[in-house]
Amino acid sequence: MSETRFAGAGRLAMGLAWVALLLGLWMWGRDITDGTGAPAPMTGDAAAVGRPPAHPLPEAHAPIAAARPQRVDIAAAGVHAPVVGAGLDRKGAVKPPPFSRADSVAWYRGGPEPGTVGAALLVGHVDTRSKPAVFYRLSDLRRGETVRVARSDGSTAEFTVEDVAMVTAKRFDARRVYGARTTGRAELRLITCGGRFDPKTRTYSANVVVSAYLTGTTRPPSHPTPGNTGNTGTAGTAGTAGTAGTAG
Repeated sequence: MSETRFAGAGRLAMGLAWVALLLGLWMWGRDITDGTGAPAPMTGDAAAVGRPPAHPLPEAHAPIAAARPQRVDIAAAGVHAPVVGAGLDRKGAVKPPPFSRADSVAWYRGGPEPGTVGAALLVGHVDTRSKPAVFYRLSDLRRGETVRVARSDGSTAEFTVEDVAMVTAKRFDARRVYGARTTGRAELRLITCGGRFDPKTRTYSANVVVSAYLTGTTRPPSHPTPGNTGNTGTAGTAGTAGTAGTAG
């Protein structure tokens, strides 16, 4: 993309574009607290972004123990980024990553951790004043592609994309966008600004919303303890069996 495209957006534009999104997140948090129940899949003005013909997706993996996200990797979108925790500001909105860290992703720590029951939320900028930001290619994702989230316990939660949607700001429904689609399932939402940029209002017309669900988990290989060769074999076998059981 040219320099002109990003200069036309600008920091002020991006700040305003986040307003509708973050207000929606605040509403979503209140809905969860109030126990309004699971929303229906997005329809209507939430149009699919380049979705290919439907094809079978893997079965959902059982939710895993809580651990903070540390990094997100999405090969298909060129995303390899650190994750930082985000809370609410004084106005009740979730804080996005600062522009000085436009290459990072914010996790809403008031919601689920990626891999646990519910819909974990990751948000990132699409661009800055002069260049693409971390989620610039988020809309390139397609159904069936993989999102990996490295976590503080050493595990990596693997999610499969089931839907990519462009949700217009005019009919933004926080509960539908951010609520879990299937009860008891570990889900993930990745959000950025999208649609058309209006230079008059300095806002984007929509948000790109990627919905994914947990389909696998991996851990780094364990290292044998020197001097305990016999026990290492048993521990290795038990560890493998445990992993297989978890994956099942």
